[in-house]
Amino acid sequence: MTSPLALLGGRPVRTRAFPAWPVFGKAEEARLLRTLRSGQWGRLHGDEVRRFESRFAGMHGCRHGIAVSNGTVSLRLALIAAGVPAEAEVIVPPYTFFSTASAVVEANMIPVFADIDLDTFNLSPAAVEAALTPRTRAVIPVHFAGQPSDMAAIMRIARTRSLVVIEDAAHAHGARYKDRPAGSLGHLASFSFQSSKNLTCGEGGIITTSDRRLADACRSLHNCGRVPGGVWYEHHTVSGNYRLGEFQGAVLNAQLDRLEAQTNTRDRNGRDLAARLSALPGLHPQKRPASCTRHSYHLFMLRLDAAAFGVPRAAAIEALRAEGIPCSAGYGFSLPQQPMFRERAFGPYLHGAAARTDYSRAECPNSDLICREQGVWLEQAMLLGRRADMDDIARAFEKVHANRAALSEWSRKRGTRRKGPA
Repeated sequence: MTSPLALLGGRPVRTRAFPAWPVFGKAEEARLLRTLRSGQWGRLHGDEVRRFESRFAGMHGCRHGIAVSNGTVSLRLALIAAGVPAEAEVIVPPYTFFSTASAVVEANMIPVFADIDLDTFNLSPAAVEAALTPRTRAVIPVHFAGQPSDMAAIMRIARTRSLVVIEDAAHAHGARYKDRPAGSLGHLASFSFQSSKNLTCGEGGIITTSDRRLADACRSLHNCGRVPGGVWYEHHTVSGNYRLGEFQGAVLNAQLDRLEAQTNTRDRNGRDLAARLSALPGLHPQKRPASCTRHSYHLFMLRLDAAAFGVPRAAAIEALRAEGIPCSAGYGFSLPQQPMFRERAFGPYLHGAAARTDYSRAECPNSDLICREQGVWLEQAMLLGRRADMDDIARAFEKVHANRAALSEWSRKRGTRRKGPA
């Protein structure tokens, strides 16, 4: 006999917490204290950031790493360093964090939205081709949730049209595509170290590349426009101080020692959980192509088709939370529907282009479907647990499905109460 849902008075599947994030200990403490006592707290005087840049770039298959204040800055500087001209078009997906597109505007360039693939949640190469115009100069594929985009197809398009490709790898620390590290697949890449990310120091980011010319341009841009060999108070381009500090570098060096093992744990648990959940009607975990040889699982993503699963997404999420499984619906709407894009609130940017830009015409049906009806997110720290933790997640989904009739009735009655009498 199926036990009743916790939401409806039953006993929850799980009462203990999942692993906490961030993970830290004596290593972080020792490095921070050493940095504090050194008195060398800035990038220009200490060596923690320098060491981290070299280590991170090498781990991600690149010759150069330029650590900066956050991931948004890393995207913007990469676009400028690549020489993308003002008011050029940059293709981005509509299903990603706001900064992927806002960084384009802050570089005085025009984001053009190309839809994602419904199964992988990543930028669709076919949609990229359909979005190309004579003004297109760059593409920013997002390795969403930690699964690398179809980079072979995207790079083929880029070669044909002489486009710059900048990987948004904010979710993809340690991920691998055809056994090549994320961050080494385009011309440049951007990573974030914001507090939720798989590698974190609270805030921060890094640009990776193997192109010396691009690396030099990024270093100049992140260091007030200075150039190697130049006079210290000599500035060659419009820029600012976007350097990462030594305290952040100290934390990142300690965190980096944990990344390989953590990524392998997430990848293993994510594979197991996807196999279990895909057996339920209407549940579609992020489809993993053979090209994804390691998934970093910043998120465990799935689509919940209410018609097949038997329960509306909102009710399923509420029931899962009551069973002790933290989860969410993720983004509420696609990026073209954000107020900034809908109202073209670009501040001092894109004066000449704003009038001819109309994001109400952007067609992103796959992104819209996932946002409005089907997307479910589980956060990365949950996948750092044991096999028993994955079993609890799967059992909660199975329990919700088994109680779908009762949950649907509860959802219907609640909706009626909210609407009130006719």
